[in-house]
Amino acid sequence: MFTLAEVASLNDIQPTYRILKPWWDVFMDYLAVVMLMVAIFAGTMQLTKDQVVCLPVLQSAVKPSSPGSAKVTTIVPDSETTAVQDKEMPPTISFERASAVTPDIPLSRASNSPLHSTVARQELKEEEKDPLGRKTNLDYQQYVFINQMCYHLALPWYSKYFPYLALIHTIILMVSSNFWFKYPKTCSKIEHFVSILGKCFESPWTTKALSETACEDSEENKQRLTGAQSLPKHVSTSSDEGSPSASTPMISKSGFKFSAEKPVVEVPSMTILDKKDGEQAKALFEKVRKFRAHVEDSDLIYKLYVVQTVIKTVKFIFILCYTANFVNEISFEHNCMPKVEHLTGYQKFECTHNMAYMLKKLLISYISLICVYGFVCLYTLFWLFRLPLKEYSFEKVREESSFSDIPDVKNDFAFLLHMVDQYDQLYSKRFGVFLSEVSENKLREISLNHEWTFEKLRQHVSRNAQDKQELHLFMLSGVPDAVFDLTDLDVLKLELIPEAKIPAKISQMTNLQELHLYHCPAKVEQTAFSFLRDHLRCLHVKFTDVAEIPAWVYLLKNLRELYLIGNLNAENNKMIGLESLRELRHLKVLYVKSNLTKIPSNITDVAPHLTKLVIHNDGNKIFVLNSLKKMMNVAELELQNCDLERIPHAIFSLTNLQEVDLKSNSIRTIEEVISFQHLKRLTCLKLWHNKIVCIPPSISYVKNLESLYLSNNKLDSLPAAVFSLQKLRCLDVSYNSIAVIPVDIGLLQNLQHLHVTGNKVDILPKQLFKCAKLRTLCLGQNCITSIPEKIGQLLQLTHLELKGNCVDRLPATLGQCRLLRKSGLIVEDHLFDTLPSEVKEALNQDTSIPFANGI
Repeated sequence: MFTLAEVASLNDIQPTYRILKPWWDVFMDYLAVVMLMVAIFAGTMQLTKDQVVCLPVLQSAVKPSSPGSAKVTTIVPDSETTAVQDKEMPPTISFERASAVTPDIPLSRASNSPLHSTVARQELKEEEKDPLGRKTNLDYQQYVFINQMCYHLALPWYSKYFPYLALIHTIILMVSSNFWFKYPKTCSKIEHFVSILGKCFESPWTTKALSETACEDSEENKQRLTGAQSLPKHVSTSSDEGSPSASTPMISKSGFKFSAEKPVVEVPSMTILDKKDGEQAKALFEKVRKFRAHVEDSDLIYKLYVVQTVIKTVKFIFILCYTANFVNEISFEHNCMPKVEHLTGYQKFECTHNMAYMLKKLLISYISLICVYGFVCLYTLFWLFRLPLKEYSFEKVREESSFSDIPDVKNDFAFLLHMVDQYDQLYSKRFGVFLSEVSENKLREISLNHEWTFEKLRQHVSRNAQDKQELHLFMLSGVPDAVFDLTDLDVLKLELIPEAKIPAKISQMTNLQELHLYHCPAKVEQTAFSFLRDHLRCLHVKFTDVAEIPAWVYLLKNLRELYLIGNLNAENNKMIGLESLRELRHLKVLYVKSNLTKIPSNITDVAPHLTKLVIHNDGNKIFVLNSLKKMMNVAELELQNCDLERIPHAIFSLTNLQEVDLKSNSIRTIEEVISFQHLKRLTCLKLWHNKIVCIPPSISYVKNLESLYLSNNKLDSLPAAVFSLQKLRCLDVSYNSIAVIPVDIGLLQNLQHLHVTGNKVDILPKQLFKCAKLRTLCLGQNCITSIPEKIGQLLQLTHLELKGNCVDRLPATLGQCRLLRKSGLIVEDHLFDTLPSEVKEALNQDTSIPFANGI
């Protein structure tokens, strides 16, 4: 027999699950335990004391109407075994009308001898006058046999099996009540939810967030009413605010307010969590986010709870219906007529059931408990279907706290929170803190400010190529407040900081003129925007989608340079939002690196004052360039990686153009170069990294060219027309197939930089060294076998590249190139060793005169 503890374990749940047990579930659990005890008690009593006691019913004597009218029929078996039974036990007698015949008198004698019949009657009369008990001639084994027979035949089945049925019903109810805690697909979610809920409830961050919210609300009210100085509060903005529109470029804050009169904000000590608590709180935010995404997708827990409640209700109705019919069948007395006359000699027995009264009372008690249990089930169903339990609103929590962005939840997540509210609503309130992005951002800011102190940030400040102080912050949860205390900072780079917020404290950074936002849709406050609008000169924005470009960017009226790097494909051309560029009245440089199919017409809004336009198109072909004609003031134009096959005709309309860069296109012929003669200010032409086969003679008409870049093409020769460009100072024909440097090279008396690296030149003409102004000479990776002694005539030479040739020695006249140093001499080490020692010493001397390589 199993113990009570073993059965009760079916109703046992983990203590932590109790927060998901509303009062009706707890009450039903206790009712189930009581019903279980009733069933076990009844079963124990029945197993130990349940029995039936039977006595045979003796037939009463009936007087006949005539002396011979009384009949007593003797049943005599036909077989010979009857004689043996007559000797061993009383014969089986069937009385028709006669009764009160003593069974131990042989029926043959009773029927054949009148004398014996008379004697029997006299004995019966004497017994009636003075009853002293009747002999039945049944031994103990026969009584046991009759008792067992009548227990199974006479007792109603419900009297025998009621305790077992009650036990089975109770176990089913117990299993039904807690099945949602045991089912694998729901158990894991519930266990995860309870674990997260407990950690959120006990987290120090929850207490700090709620307490600081109360403090901040009271301080704001006091400040509004009295105007007194409030307790310093940490700057924070709601994360549910979207990117500002063109008309509202600043974030409108809810929660914590920022005072423009007091831009310096200190972090109160009460908001500083220790590192361990901060990390645990950040981990909880991540767990809650993932759990919500996992649980909100289905309503399995809700459906399973409804099903198990319906099962319990149906079970209650079933038990009540059939049990009520059997209450009256449990009685103390029973008549039993087993067909064992041939064994006992009696046909009818009177039996008593000693447990009848006890079982009846237990059954009535069990029915009462079932009724109460059923009414609670009905109430549960009413609660389940009366309220929308698959939706949960934190409206009350939002009203009581500053976390107005706590989202409403649905499906199983909502149902679990409804169940928790039946236990204690404080759990949901504290849990809501970890659903708020404002709360998460505030935690990040506190942890960030605690980690990134002013001293640490100062160590990360460096000087860039322009000798400006620069700070680069990468993949942080936000912008540390101490950044805005670096008042001497010139350049600020923010990369992969999705929750970046620029507070009013930025107005302290009076030297800040350049800002980089790489995948960082920063939000700004009103005061911060006013400062950036008036002081920012250069802005770099890198994005994946055009929506990441902050709307306030297009309202920076004093901006001089704008760099946009991101996806602006054909489908998004109409959504670029560059129509706002008309507000950038002082914009001079526009850099766009994208994948356009045409130049957006919106760029023409800034055409009147734009001086430099750079478009890097990542190899995508630009088909429409007519809008370039409107940019009459553009002095520098770069169309790189635009898959151009010819020089666009729209360029020839830009009369103020000084530099054209068509790098990395598919240009094969440049016959249109003659049209550049109309661009009187054009001084630099870059046609490098194309597929140009030859240079047309008409290039000689572009007389003002000072720099010509034709590297990485397919040229095999240089025409004489190139050397008629008397103003040419830089010529780059590197990485072509040129075999000969024409002697006309000596005509370029103003040439300062010559690059012939990566060709097939084997001989250097002596006329080359007549270019006395040469400062950079790159001859590497050719087939040159010797260097003429006249190289010493290049007194201005500061950079000489000879690596990758067949030269076996260097001329000693290199020592005459007084500006050349070893750092500017690119040769193999063994060639350098061929120089005389005094030349090597001269080349090893330090000099403060910088050299230029031209590119």
